[in-house]
Amino acid sequence: MPPCWTDRLRDGLAAAWPICLGYFPIGMALGVLARQAGLSHIDIGLMSLLVFAGSAQFIAVAMLASGSAPLAIIATTFVVNFRHVLMSSALSVHLRGVARSFLVLFAYGVTDESFAVNTVRFKTGGWDRWRALVVHQTANGTWILSSMAGALLGGLIPSGAFGIDFALPAMFIALIVLQIECFLQVIVGLIAACVSVSCYLLMPGDSYALVAAVVAASFGFVLRRSTAKEGGGNP
Repeated sequence: MPPCWTDRLRDGLAAAWPICLGYFPIGMALGVLARQAGLSHIDIGLMSLLVFAGSAQFIAVAMLASGSAPLAIIATTFVVNFRHVLMSSALSVHLRGVARSFLVLFAYGVTDESFAVNTVRFKTGGWDRWRALVVHQTANGTWILSSMAGALLGGLIPSGAFGIDFALPAMFIALIVLQIECFLQVIVGLIAACVSVSCYLLMPGDSYALVAAVVAASFGFVLRRSTAKEGGGNP
């Protein structure tokens, strides 16, 4: 393997290992809950391979356990995962002129965690699409293996044990804290939280996350633009 590829692999793995540490308990939790919902370890492995979306998989498992219709499950997970369009759009500026075959493989691995890590690395420099791809696929492999491991051990771990139900929100909170760079981001985060909770309490379904993301992002954009104009800088 040429030195440049060795460096890319090493850098990608170094950036991915914190994600993998977070994915392992969450994937285990998914496997346990899915197993208790009646899915086999093969079903769970295929779900993680084909879907690779933690929040959507948790929602799908809960809906399967409650006997929801397949169309309702598909529609709900589509709405919940619609944020990936926004994340992919943000990453696309670093992938101009890249072949479609690479984009397909790259897009498959976009998650909240890989987006956060790669966005920061692209901004700081010395990062390229191959290193970002290593992050994606390393995290993907960890997620598949951990969810299947959780499925195999699902019969031995009671639901809610070891704080399993809090694993996913804990990881998202950590990601938000690590990305805060200015007071504006704190304001946007608080707006997103307030809108999300309000919509969750007042609106049926699972659209609260999408509504909160759109409202908070729009408010942040308008506020940053107005602040830049007042300061005489570029928006």
